[in-house]
Amino acid sequence: MALLQAESVSKRYQMGETTVNALTDVAMTVDSGEFVAVMGPSGSGKSTLLHVLGGIDKPSSGEVVLAGQRLSTLSDKQLTLTRRRQVGFIFQTFNLLPTLSAEENITLPLSIDGRSPKKYQANVDYLLEMVRLEDRRHHKPDQLSGGEQQRVAIARALVTEPAIVLADEATGNLDSQAGEEVMHILRHACQERGQTIVMVTHDARASSHADRIVFLKDGRIAGETSLKSGGSAGTIMQRLEELEI
Repeated sequence: MALLQAESVSKRYQMGETTVNALTDVAMTVDSGEFVAVMGPSGSGKSTLLHVLGGIDKPSSGEVVLAGQRLSTLSDKQLTLTRRRQVGFIFQTFNLLPTLSAEENITLPLSIDGRSPKKYQANVDYLLEMVRLEDRRHHKPDQLSGGEQQRVAIARALVTEPAIVLADEATGNLDSQAGEEVMHILRHACQERGQTIVMVTHDARASSHADRIVFLKDGRIAGETSLKSGGSAGTIMQRLEELEI
């Protein structure tokens, strides 16, 4: 069942007298419970696509449909509520509040949405266990490693039980071991919680954990590859060469 659809999405920016086509006629569908990686070189439109899919940015033309809602029909207030309740975001730079503990950072989206974190304590405890930070719940970000901070960010993205999680270079600031731990957690969220994930990455090892890879080149979809029968970083790199990406 389709949870997210991009229908002929284009995004143009005006830079002085120059028009930059960040995305051109992008059409893609993400099914509920699917893990999709989006790969492409710098400047290919990956992050722009993620922002448009999550309602952070509006397309210049085309439509995004999320959980049955056409985002272009929503008011600014409705769009804010949709992002808050339907979408979880994971960023490369973690974006944790330095004055809050790991647990407080995780529960922040609940507080922002007017929900009492105490009512969701069982889910918070489960998420802390899932990201293996039960004994670090009271530590602040500067007391955590980069990998631990990203695991807090993953739990924060999942705490509202969103329809979809959008991850922008989730392993970009991590060493290979910490990056692999993060990918295993995301894979677990997909398999055990039925979480739908769209992840932008340039890392073939990270994308090998996905069910499917969509390749972007110059703002257009250049191809895609299914990994449901298995895949490796090597085969993904070979596919990138075939597409001249």
